[in-house]
Amino acid sequence: MRTTVRLPDPLLEDAKRAASEAGTTLTAVLEDALLEYLSRRKHQKQHSTPVRLPTFGGRGVRKGIDLDDSASLLDIPRPQVA
Repeated sequence: MRTTVRLPDPLLEDAKRAASEAGTTLTAVLEDALLEYLSRRKHQKQHSTPVRLPTFGGRGVRKGIDLDDSASLLDIPRPQVA
């Protein structure tokens, strides 16, 4: 199948150079790169199971703590460790 693909000039030149150095065609280099990219995406989706984090007994987030405001979390005084 034929199609038109627009690539930045530096990327195209790098791909042509890689094909020449490997003794293969530009088409083969692009095909290999696309197959590798698609394989990686498929592999990532198959292994993207939710992470279970351990929790410990408590009463939830302390009053006045906003977990959506990461900058304000830096201002919270830390408990003193004896």
